[in-house]
Amino acid sequence: MTAHEPPDAANAVAHDAIVLAGGAARRLGGADKPGLRVGGRALLDRVLGACAAAGTTVVVADPRPTARPVRWAREDPPGAGPVAALDAGLRRTTADVVVVLSADLPFLEVSTVRRLLTALGTTGAEGVLLTDADGRDQPLVAAYRASALRRELAALTAAASISGSAAGGGLTGLPLRRLTGALELTRVPDPVASFDCDTWDDLATARARIREHGHVLDEWISAVKDELGIDLDVDTGTLLDLARDAAHGVARPAAPLTTFLVGYAAAQGKGGPEAVAEAARKAAALALRWADEDTPEAPSDAKPDAKSAAKGDTTSGAKADTPASAPGPDVAG
Repeated sequence: MTAHEPPDAANAVAHDAIVLAGGAARRLGGADKPGLRVGGRALLDRVLGACAAAGTTVVVADPRPTARPVRWAREDPPGAGPVAALDAGLRRTTADVVVVLSADLPFLEVSTVRRLLTALGTTGAEGVLLTDADGRDQPLVAAYRASALRRELAALTAAASISGSAAGGGLTGLPLRRLTGALELTRVPDPVASFDCDTWDDLATARARIREHGHVLDEWISAVKDELGIDLDVDTGTLLDLARDAAHGVARPAAPLTTFLVGYAAAQGKGGPEAVAEAARKAAALALRWADEDTPEAPSDAKPDAKSAAKGDTTSGAKADTPASAPGPDVAG
């Protein structure tokens, strides 16, 4: 499945999502990292697509256009770091479970979020996070119990107050491990979904990977659906088979035109995956019938037609299976 699998499966666990998108991106020279594009889509929009099943999605950053509506929050002061940003986002959520994500995850999918939520529900842990290819914890690709986060954030704030460093709520500049280190965590290895774009080389790697043969079609379809505002999953294999049949049985330009007409017909009907499948079935059957007409037919009871008679065909009495190259019967004087 792609980043735009139906969100229903992830709805089994009610949850909110917090996306941290306000970092300085120093290793990218201060570039607008959430707005950098992979496969024609901003990194932030790719992440928002993967967590679309959340009841509330809070993006901690300055407001910007996004592919779907979100709530906005900002740590105080801006740039105070990931712990302060997480605290700001958590204050705008109400669910017992929160998915916490960074905004630079090009390969995050709905299935990743579902896996995190499922693990959290079955293990009884306070948080479930991914580990990367080197086995390192990725606390910004995780699902947490909101109560555990609030408990530890309060403890960090109280500790800062006692030590006299309460500026910025006492959370400014703290690394996430100060927060997650106190939680009971379950770890899920996933070197692909945990891949993030911290450098220009990372971005180039992500852009190259989605153009590989095994990924490019799903990536393109997801990008088109995002661009057109379509939330519809169909059997792409069926449509590809239809396009192939139309191209081979009719003419190459028939492939894209036929699939367009199938989509149009589905939209005129119920408009769901079933309507697409039914329209594709009918069009595929037509393409096969069309192709069958190119197959020469030689029925055994065929009678000579006017053309064969005009050519002086004297073999009309021969058996239908007589090879065309065989000599006909002798004709008397």
